[in-house]
Amino acid sequence: MILARLDDDKAQDVVFIDLKGKSAVADGLIVASGRSHRHVGAMADHLLRALKDEGYGKARVEGMPHCDWVLIDTGDVIVHLFRPEVRSFYNIEKIWSVEPPVRAAIS
Repeated sequence: MILARLDDDKAQDVVFIDLKGKSAVADGLIVASGRSHRHVGAMADHLLRALKDEGYGKARVEGMPHCDWVLIDTGDVIVHLFRPEVRSFYNIEKIWSVEPPVRAAIS
């Protein structure tokens, strides 16, 4: 439902990261960009309304006043909505996509 809503709102560069087995915080992470402060705010507002209308309860939200980076925690899925410049600066996708280095056996 979240991905469909973001698609309807013309979110850009949407990425879903499966966190099952990687984190106890959530099962999934969605990262998307909006074209401007207004676009990010509108996407967040529409998503929050859709979550409430679908019966998923009240999600926790951070960053709505400025709309540079809005975080929506639905419990199972965490959604990060960014302006493109802010997204490239923080690059949070890299945090979850980097595999730990393999240690060589010492003989």
